Amino acid sequence: MSRQGAAHGASEAIGSALYGLATRAVRRLPRDMSLTSAATLATLDKTGPRRITDLAAAEGVTQPAMTVLVRVMEESGLVERTGDPSDRRVTLVRLTEAGESYVRTRRQAGVDAYARLIDELTDDEVEALAAALPALLRLAELESHAREESDR
Repeated sequence: MSRQGAAHGASEAIGSALYGLATRAVRRLPRDMSLTSAATLATLDKTGPRRITDLAAAEGVTQPAMTVLVRVMEESGLVERTGDPSDRRVTLVRLTEAGESYVRTRRQAGVDAYARLIDELTDDEVEALAAALPALLRLAELESHAREESDR
């Protein structure tokens, strides 16, 4: 096998392992809200206030569906609508303190779940993960840039 073919094979194996890990992690999340709602809250946490049309595009849903979703989250006290200071005609959706707290709590629960699993690994396996951390962080950065590009 060529060096390029071997690298592609490694990429496939790593991609498969990461995808499997991510999908299992998503399935283990609390079922207190839909994945789209949780993703929308995470987007607002990461990017700050956004228009409903921008949120709909970012989460891959229609504007009417996002409007309903925002209304439900607004009624739950997780988000609020505010005016855009640069354009009074525009309404932005932003996290409330309760929404910020929810995102932090959910994220920490995920971190804690992984930490418990990592604690079950051997020292060599933990060292291997620690050595891979820069590459994993770079993957997250690349994914974020790819998402931003697709949102445009």
